[in-house]
Amino acid sequence: MGFDPWDAAFVADPYPAYRELRERGRAIWWEATGQWLVPHYADVSALLRDRRLGRTYLHRFSHEEFGRQAPPPEHEPFHVLNGNGLLDLEDPAHARVRRLVAKAFTPRTVERLVPAVRRMAGELVGRLLADGGGDLLATVAEPLPVAVIAELLGVPESDRGLLRPWSADICGMFELRPDEETARRAVRASTDFSAYLRELIAERRARPGEDLISGLIAAHDDEGRLSEQEMISTCVLLLNAGHEATVNTTVNGWWALLRNPDQLAALRAGRDPEKLSTAVDELMRYDTPLQMFERWVLDDIRVGDTDIPRGAEVALLFGSANRDPARFEDPDTLDLARADNPHLTFGAGIHYCLGAPLARRELEASFGALLADGVPPLRLVEEPQWQDGYVIRGLKSLLVEF
Repeated sequence: MGFDPWDAAFVADPYPAYRELRERGRAIWWEATGQWLVPHYADVSALLRDRRLGRTYLHRFSHEEFGRQAPPPEHEPFHVLNGNGLLDLEDPAHARVRRLVAKAFTPRTVERLVPAVRRMAGELVGRLLADGGGDLLATVAEPLPVAVIAELLGVPESDRGLLRPWSADICGMFELRPDEETARRAVRASTDFSAYLRELIAERRARPGEDLISGLIAAHDDEGRLSEQEMISTCVLLLNAGHEATVNTTVNGWWALLRNPDQLAALRAGRDPEKLSTAVDELMRYDTPLQMFERWVLDDIRVGDTDIPRGAEVALLFGSANRDPARFEDPDTLDLARADNPHLTFGAGIHYCLGAPLARRELEASFGALLADGVPPLRLVEEPQWQDGYVIRGLKSLLVEF
């Protein structure tokens, strides 16, 4: 089986195809989307840090100069929202926005949330336990990160049901070759979510609180403050990136644990925080929630024996890099005690995930609550099915019982 992101069998288990790609070379041309696939850990890690590549090219070139077609005008709400977030900004704008966001989204902010995260995780697991089991994704994995981000932003509880559908529709645009209906949903969600956040920002300007939006409004330095659009894009990115990665790490991780009962038993036997943290990192490496990250080539580069010109696009295969035997010993084995584990799940370089500390805390709380004393072991009810998406890869559901 070769590399085919639209094939259900590949999505269910892409790792044999990655092995084949790594054997073929360091940069492999893929005609289907006109991209260079980069499957090796060393190259992915280096290119994430290489400033000759960018998440966008518009800070240096017009669409015409770069040999690319501008997106349709009707997609503008999505591109305005996405283009002003940290994920797609490049320096100097990226450095300015990240510096200001970091003034509000501090390690202290994350640590202040930890008791609430643990409480929410415990409550969600309690509901699953009271029901004798159910869909781990719908009952625990999805609600927790939405609740945490809502708590962080100060979104009223009555409005929290809006966030997940908006996030899902916007993230549909990150898949390969999204169709027009996917684009329409993403544009509609971008418009609605942005309008909602404008109202919330206006409220916080009038009545500041302890939430992140109030912190973003107050953040300033010698170069000024965040624009309203930058604040909106930051809030949406926190939800989208934090939600999708955390949900899929949770369900993909539990699916991996249930298929490796010896590792699960060892984790259950010694539930100290350090051991749990090490295990979470290994679960993120073993079945990476974000399989591919794309970059534009801003200046000519060379990968191995391959010259890649300006204007090309590279697809950095995180899932392959995290299973590269050149970097990880016995990479296809789940080893929850793996100490040497510099996985690339959170990226690297200037776009390293700002929310990584919060994501780790959420995952530790979620897994910890399901492994706590008094919570019986989980058992799989039926074989899960994978969602259609490949770039953001996760299960449709995970039905379990105690």
